[in-house]
Amino acid sequence: MIRVAILGAGIGREHLAALRQLPDQFQVAMVVDHDAARIEEIRERDSFAAVDKIETALADPNIDVIDVCLPPHLHVETTIAALNAGKHVVCEKPLATSLADVERIKTAAISNTRHVFPVFQYRWGPSLSQLRHLMANGLTGQPQMAALETHWSRGADYYAAPWRGTWAGERGGAVLGHAIHNHDLLTHIMGPVSKVSAMVATRINPIETEDCAAITFEMENGALCTSNITLGAAGDQTRLRFVFEHLTATSGDAPYAPGADPWTFSARDPSDQVAIDTALAEVPDQPIGFVSFFAEMAKAIAGLPSDTIHFADGARSAELVTAIYHSARNGGRVKLPITPDHPLFEGWLP
Repeated sequence: MIRVAILGAGIGREHLAALRQLPDQFQVAMVVDHDAARIEEIRERDSFAAVDKIETALADPNIDVIDVCLPPHLHVETTIAALNAGKHVVCEKPLATSLADVERIKTAAISNTRHVFPVFQYRWGPSLSQLRHLMANGLTGQPQMAALETHWSRGADYYAAPWRGTWAGERGGAVLGHAIHNHDLLTHIMGPVSKVSAMVATRINPIETEDCAAITFEMENGALCTSNITLGAAGDQTRLRFVFEHLTATSGDAPYAPGADPWTFSARDPSDQVAIDTALAEVPDQPIGFVSFFAEMAKAIAGLPSDTIHFADGARSAELVTAIYHSARNGGRVKLPITPDHPLFEGWLP
């Protein structure tokens, strides 16, 4: 049984709901939030301790995992403190907002022989499981193109929280806080990024950070990909299209769990469609989002083979955001990997 302390009852409520579905692996022993009423709103029939200080969770020898669901500016120091307290760490996105801080977290994880699990729950769901199955069985062929649309609506109510929309509190805008999961899916499916070109703008809300972006990626395998992002859409929709040598995979428009909706997998050569459909029928159903994320995490902690999100995934995500912001500011094309002599290695805050 893995005992968890959730820090933050905002997005933490989504983590709690998933952990409730895995009672043989996890026990939520503590929820930490400065607002006691917010904790009680999510308690239901749970018996976890409600506390208002992070230090209480860090000092508890019975806590195995610290689940960081705090505003972004608190992620790095809280993660390092938890590792130094001998805890495994789950960290909501972003893991860090500088590659220098990524290295600090890596050092603390190695020194304390503990895991860090960045949160990229979009990877799980029936349709993404189907796509991975087709790839593993050689039915997709080489990646060719991808197009991502993160078209969401965010207004004054969203930015009422004083830390949102600020560089000091949120550490970034739509690129960091909204499209980061889709960019993780891009690299998960299409492979590592080689070069990035980006434009960002603040067009929708009176905030410091960007709420629109247009980005192009050249992948190491030669595939060309695009991502366009806005927080000024009529509603919240995510659309993903991955074009391979032998088929095109197209998502639905579910904004927060793109693997949940049925996808279409269309063969370029119609004679291949029967083989594709036969392979799709072989794939067992997979829980979406956080449930699968935590189930795979439990395997990793136990030393079992796992499809968990590793520290390196969070590091690559931070590297990609660094490259996007650098390109947007200097108007040029940015090559990856980012090295310690890069001007934004110490952070992308203006």
